Amino acid sequence: MKVLLAGLVLTLVVGAQAQWYRFPGEAARGAKDMWRAYGDMKDANWKNSDKYFHARGNYDAARRGPGGRWAAGVISDAREMVQGSSGRGHEDSAADQAANRWGRNGGDPNRYRPKGLPKKY
Repeated sequence: MKVLLAGLVLTLVVGAQAQWYRFPGEAARGAKDMWRAYGDMKDANWKNSDKYFHARGNYDAARRGPGGRWAAGVISDAREMVQGSSGRGHEDSAADQAANRWGRNGGDPNRYRPKGLPKKY
């Protein structure tokens, strides 16, 4: 029984540690996804589309893996902290964070997609 338990613990530890080397690459690709969503938002310049691009950037980044999900969280929190100190409304910041969490947790970004937004986005 002790050998079986030790084997199970060893398998769990080795399995968890075997993926550590992927984290930095996932984080970098996740940051790139966030940057692409930001660029698309600026390019689209579409009224009421910011929540969609928040959700989409977080969704794409989180699909990269734990590193991408981490990067999306850090970038989203930093962005909201900077914009929150610039005098923007608390309600808008809270709505942005809700869209960020929705996308980061695997929710369909199209929930926030405004009508008429070109299909290329």
